[in-house]
Amino acid sequence: MQHRPYSLSGKVALITGAAHRVGASMVRALHAQEANIVLHYRHSIDGAQALADELNALRANSVTLAQADLSDIAALVPLIAEATQAWGRLDVLINNASSFYPTPVGDVDEAAWDDLMASNLKAPFFLAQAAAPELTRNQGVIINIVDIHADRPLKSHPVYCMAKAGLVMMTKSLARELGPDVRVNAVAPGAILWPEGIDEQGKQDITSRTALKRSGMPEDISRAVVYLLRDAHYTTGQILAVDGGRTLSN
Repeated sequence: MQHRPYSLSGKVALITGAAHRVGASMVRALHAQEANIVLHYRHSIDGAQALADELNALRANSVTLAQADLSDIAALVPLIAEATQAWGRLDVLINNASSFYPTPVGDVDEAAWDDLMASNLKAPFFLAQAAAPELTRNQGVIINIVDIHADRPLKSHPVYCMAKAGLVMMTKSLARELGPDVRVNAVAPGAILWPEGIDEQGKQDITSRTALKRSGMPEDISRAVVYLLRDAHYTTGQILAVDGGRTLSN
């Protein structure tokens, strides 16, 4: 049996942490595929509003904003309800929002643990759980943004790496739990956007260990997401590394 690509036209996608950086790139990519977007933000109202205004000028009433603190578990069910009510359906959940900062062993406190686990693992799970009935009705898709460091730990970032490793297992577990009606996959970025504190030598050291000898761009992640949504109709429970071949070397 031949399957048509999963058309995003008229579908509704909730993207968390979508005001800037990779999140904003995904918003633009899905919007270009004629999806309607629920653009989640926490504090970045100015960036979120500017992006929504830009895209609504191209296609009226195609992007709406939703504010929530994802560490507040009580806010997650209302967030899914708000996203569903915007156009009367929800087809795609992209768990992109993430906290990232060093937590060297010996200096980790409970607040850092709770924050990193909440944004990178706990909130994605409870959002997926809340969205599951609506996604099941619509044969929907969940995509989690993980990290190559879920498999290869990053020095001084053990809590972040553990949280992302949990998100990888969550991707596989939910693919089994929610199949056959909902596909669940993940994208694992490598050197796409540099975090604060990395100097030019550090960037060169990282890119030299990639097979492609260069860093990537947010659009590389967006294209992978579009592929998993639109074309990968027989793919679930998988982690797509977009890292320039970084995981091929030590």
